[in-house]
Amino acid sequence: METANRTLTADVIAALRYWPGVIHGSQKNPPGPVDLTVLPPFFNEVLQDLPWWNRDWKVSDVEPGVPLEIESDHNRSTTRFTEVSVPGTAGTSSGESLPFVGKVRFTSNRLIRFQAKIGHMVVSPADTPAGQLEPHPFSAVFSRLMDLRGIPVRDMARHTARSMSTIHMLRNGRLNPHPVLAKEIAEVLGMSEADIHAIASLDGDRRDSQIPDSQ
Repeated sequence: METANRTLTADVIAALRYWPGVIHGSQKNPPGPVDLTVLPPFFNEVLQDLPWWNRDWKVSDVEPGVPLEIESDHNRSTTRFTEVSVPGTAGTSSGESLPFVGKVRFTSNRLIRFQAKIGHMVVSPADTPAGQLEPHPFSAVFSRLMDLRGIPVRDMARHTARSMSTIHMLRNGRLNPHPVLAKEIAEVLGMSEADIHAIASLDGDRRDSQIPDSQ
């Protein structure tokens, strides 16, 4: 979903920044009323930019949002954007209805990222071009941990007794981590096996099938 650099109108920004349930120095308490009815058309416009989206589904109403992160240059809360979670309802002309949550990340008047959850379905921007597999989330963290420790792919492969292609696939997200591999990686990174399991979202009681390593 392409959302980057979309310009937000002043009334949409005001609605996204309306947090009556939150005490924060960036707004008066209680905040003055704003028009939340501008948000359903905004959400529908972004969703209906998707060529595969069922246009019969529309966000019908929303509630005040909850800030997840607030843009600030304070020395103890420095962040470059604001991210807000907005609950509501989505429905169809035939009367179907599901809970809706829109997560909006923006800075100034520029939309950075948008995620929608309708019922149990999450719609998020892709990290790779259309038609390509999305990388496993572990890949970005694993690559960063290796880079911070100055561990080259060759060394990680040698210390885990794995092929370099296996390590490359873990780094680019084309291979899912499994418990045995997680244990080997943890030893090289100097981390606990439990920490790697948590980062890789591995269930400690699950017995994953082991994929033979390509040598």
